[in-house]
Amino acid sequence: MADRILVLYGSYRSDRAGIRLANYAVRTLNAHGFEAELIDAKQVDLPMLDRMYKEYPSGEAPEAMETLASKIREADGFVFVTGEYNWGMQPGLKNLTDHFLEEWYWRPAGIVSYSAGRLGGARSALIWHGTLAEMGMVVISSSVTVGPIAKTLDENGTPIGDAGQSLERSFARFVDDLGWWAEAAKRQKQRRPLPF
Repeated sequence: MADRILVLYGSYRSDRAGIRLANYAVRTLNAHGFEAELIDAKQVDLPMLDRMYKEYPSGEAPEAMETLASKIREADGFVFVTGEYNWGMQPGLKNLTDHFLEEWYWRPAGIVSYSAGRLGGARSALIWHGTLAEMGMVVISSSVTVGPIAKTLDENGTPIGDAGQSLERSFARFVDDLGWWAEAAKRQKQRRPLPF
């Protein structure tokens, strides 16, 4: 059975360049034998965080939150596709992520960042690394930074030029790293119970 990977994307802007990268990630993961699904924060449309999923009585969470909680629990790993806003993280993706906690535990997460500039969202990726680790995920060491995004992927998420070739090389290593950790996590869960 293929490893299930959720690709989480969080821009709410009307002209979203990062969706190119999110679609590329889903397509490429699927081509490598994973079962990848895009979770678009704008489409899920959770409210600004008031109560976390676990704070609702059983069966009373909003339907979108209940559905997403189930998908997170069933996933073998996660890819966070994040842009950089003023040296920080995208609020839409952070808001979606913060609605859950224990649902994320004991699975690997990879960070794929982008920006219009040459740093490719690296500062956002750095912030996400600590946040995801605090939320119980094992953040893989491989990361992918894409910038400038418009010179790396066309509107369909197809790599273009030298920057696109560089993305394909770095993403191949990223996929191998994520797959290794997803398999390791599944095997460890079979060997011994989770510590909490």
